[in-house]
Amino acid sequence: MKNKLIDLNNHLFAQLERLSDEDLTKEQIEQEVRRTEAVVSVSQQIVQNADLALKAAKLVAEHGAYVGKYLPMIEARTSKEDDE
Repeated sequence: MKNKLIDLNNHLFAQLERLSDEDLTKEQIEQEVRRTEAVVSVSQQIVQNADLALKAAKLVAEHGAYVGKYLPMIEARTSKEDDE
């Protein structure tokens, strides 16, 4: 997997830096605000998805792998597949 939550964190801070640029014109600020709204919207979905995956992993850890059949999003993977 190429994208990690740390990458999201880096994108958010980069966007914050763009918003903090004091040399931006009013139009450029408005454009960055629109971009920020889009970034925040997508970011919220990514975080919610990661939270759901974590909750599912906790469920499996607490109750055993047999609950995995009720969680089609979770499937057994080898460590090699997780690294990709």
